[in-house]
Amino acid sequence: MPFNPELCRNESEVESKLIVQYLLPQLGYTPETWHQEVAVGSIRLDFLAFAAQVIPFVLDANSPLSVVMEAKSPKQNLNNHIPKLRHYLTSLNVRYGLLTNGKEIRIYEKFKNDVQLVFQCSGKDVEEKIDTITVLIGRDSLKESQVIDSLKEQVSEANSNFEIERQDSMKIIAVYHNKGGVGKTTTVVNLAAALRKKGKRVLVIDLDSQANTTFATGLVKFDDEEFDDIKDSNIFHVLQSEDFYPISDVARKSNFSDPEINVVPAHIDLMKNETDLNALDYSRLILIDKLEEVGDNYDVVLIDTPPSLNLYARIALIAADYLIIPSDLKPFANQGLTNVKEFVKAVNGFRKQIKKPPIEIVGVLACKISTNARFIQSTLKNRIEKITQRYDINVMDTVIYERDDLAKCAEKTLMIGDIEVADPVSVIDFKPDSTAAQEFELLATEVLQKTGLI
Repeated sequence: MPFNPELCRNESEVESKLIVQYLLPQLGYTPETWHQEVAVGSIRLDFLAFAAQVIPFVLDANSPLSVVMEAKSPKQNLNNHIPKLRHYLTSLNVRYGLLTNGKEIRIYEKFKNDVQLVFQCSGKDVEEKIDTITVLIGRDSLKESQVIDSLKEQVSEANSNFEIERQDSMKIIAVYHNKGGVGKTTTVVNLAAALRKKGKRVLVIDLDSQANTTFATGLVKFDDEEFDDIKDSNIFHVLQSEDFYPISDVARKSNFSDPEINVVPAHIDLMKNETDLNALDYSRLILIDKLEEVGDNYDVVLIDTPPSLNLYARIALIAADYLIIPSDLKPFANQGLTNVKEFVKAVNGFRKQIKKPPIEIVGVLACKISTNARFIQSTLKNRIEKITQRYDINVMDTVIYERDDLAKCAEKTLMIGDIEVADPVSVIDFKPDSTAAQEFELLATEVLQKTGLI
């Protein structure tokens, strides 16, 4: 029976018309090899299918569980359900998970303690793509893969040294847009927290004289400039001195995230010292050298940049391997992408002179996006398409929406005696189950994938 996504108006119809009537039979699963509404401890699965029928099943490395299938309403955004699917696959040791709302079909594969997207198509194309889906999660394919997996393990051991070397190299990511107010700092600090939660060692560098990231990571514990403990040791000192102020000495532990991350703070004095720094021949290269000194200490370095075309932005883009461009996708931010591209081109010219490859643009990150349903369904889609068409820059898969939790976690305060000081926390620590937290978890996974860290 062919599948028509237009006939699926709710979750129940996605389950019955797409999964039960079409997918399971096409993939070779007979009624005795799949189960619906399965409870495993506190986990509730829509569908669980077996390559080999083994009852009772045992949750260990040799588990016969093969595919989890989760159906959602056509109105649901599948991105919101990836964290839960990840939990299912990693907790139950299931290799594949299919996630669908009828309009879209995705297949994820478990990789260590995370998942990777391995297939995606629209519901209307499922018949055309059914052979590919069968190769991935068809019952016969999964039976054969048990033998293949054994061979893969042997090959994996032979390549393990190379893989460890590739993954252990530190990735330096600049977060830059020459327009302000597009969510740059929010992106940096919460992405840092999400990466840290995934076990990555994270360093944040604030290169903006506004010092918003320094504030957002809770390093400003004074309410009077007389007690300023940052002015004598910050990013300016790192850039000014060849022989002193190594990153290891200037970086501070920040408990805005648990586990902690390290932050090299900025200071408002950066603004008045820019001319002096610009006169130094080595100012554009010093950050590269000092980051190399801590290359074994961190997996990811995130650099927050000023919303300008100044020296500090240039230093960040010269030092970085990758660039993320946060944008609210509004007209002025879009127009600013032309300036960003020209700036990147100029920086790449300098990088070429110092034998450094061009910076790799991860993509435009849609940030501070309205949660209005009509806006998301029509306007947002059009704006994303225009970015690719007009500016020839990819847009990242993750979208960061404007949510109250993001503002509330940044506004937390702490009383120290009679003084109230800022005590912000990441949204993931503030409300781990919130949609905002899930969005940054998705962003962290996408970043790790696109920078080769997983």
